[in-house]
Amino acid sequence: MAGEPVTVPAWQTLGDERARRWTEVLDHLAAALPPGAVTVVVDGAGPYPAVVADRLAETLAAAGRPCARLTDATPLADEDTWRAGGTPGSVAVADGPRWRAHPPAGAWDVVVWLRTPPTGPPADGDRGRGGDVVIDLRDPDWPVIRRLAERLAPWERWYVGESRAFFAVRAATWDTKFGDDLPAYTAAVVEARLPPGGVAVDVGCGTGRALPALRRAVGPTGTVVGLDLTPEMLTAARRHRHDAAATLVLGDARRLPFGSGTVDAIFAAGLLTHLPDAEAGLRELARVTRPGGRLVLFHPSGRAALAARHGRTLGPDEPLAEAPLDRSTSRSGWHLASYDDAPHRFLAIATRRPYPSSGARPRPAGGHARG
Repeated sequence: MAGEPVTVPAWQTLGDERARRWTEVLDHLAAALPPGAVTVVVDGAGPYPAVVADRLAETLAAAGRPCARLTDATPLADEDTWRAGGTPGSVAVADGPRWRAHPPAGAWDVVVWLRTPPTGPPADGDRGRGGDVVIDLRDPDWPVIRRLAERLAPWERWYVGESRAFFAVRAATWDTKFGDDLPAYTAAVVEARLPPGGVAVDVGCGTGRALPALRRAVGPTGTVVGLDLTPEMLTAARRHRHDAAATLVLGDARRLPFGSGTVDAIFAAGLLTHLPDAEAGLRELARVTRPGGRLVLFHPSGRAALAARHGRTLGPDEPLAEAPLDRSTSRSGWHLASYDDAPHRFLAIATRRPYPSSGARPRPAGGHARG
């Protein structure tokens, strides 16, 4: 109604791209909360949990949803006290490890973990493993949702936009920051022994660092394609496209724009850890690959080094750990032929099976080469 005051969260008055980015993230989060009474805790390092919890509460209030904000000053109490002064549909938003350790009725409905620069020993980042929502706040002015549990929201609602938001702002400086990795990309492609004259696709090509090596591998009669979800990354990849005589395609790794069995080799650097469902991604990669074709999973640093950089310790159930990767590749139509998780690089090579198979093949004793 004209003349009625409009509630606008104070942080939205920034009026720039940073405010719009925060609005997008908080709108996704608010929309994902189940109806009715919900308890939410925001956890992470430094002052950020309180900031995000405040902003989430403001967003919910602006949308007309009753919300109780529980801060460090709020006494720990039982669930009835939590609800005091609220309504049956109130959202209780708390922040910090103190509240994380004291959930109402035995468990939080939604746990939000903030991924910030490491501030302590590697295990400090491990608390985020059980988070329903993971928000990347390594740049506090540019939050990005990196995980949102399927029970809260389908991937189609947030994945593409959030992935592009993460990579778009990094595209222009990516090669400046990681340009020293080029020899490692070349070595990985050489070791994979791709078929000359074949069709090689770099899925999640980023700035195209693997494209020249892929061209040398398949030769002048082969075809090289670089596919990425983020337009800004493909713009940056143009500098490598000419050396590689490669075609650049805007596309989603979960729904590849290629026919079944039309690709001879897929190169994927750091791809699986960015997908909401790694095994579903492997099935889609298998769909487009001919029997006997190759899948090269690569990262220019080993898993341990990457985990330490992000303040985490490695877990045995992570998608790229050897046993889980062996199972997921086998279930999705691949045979994991080799696995190398050295300090300086991660490289796993799989071949496309003639038909999908269930169950993992046993690991040969005595080494990482697989039969």
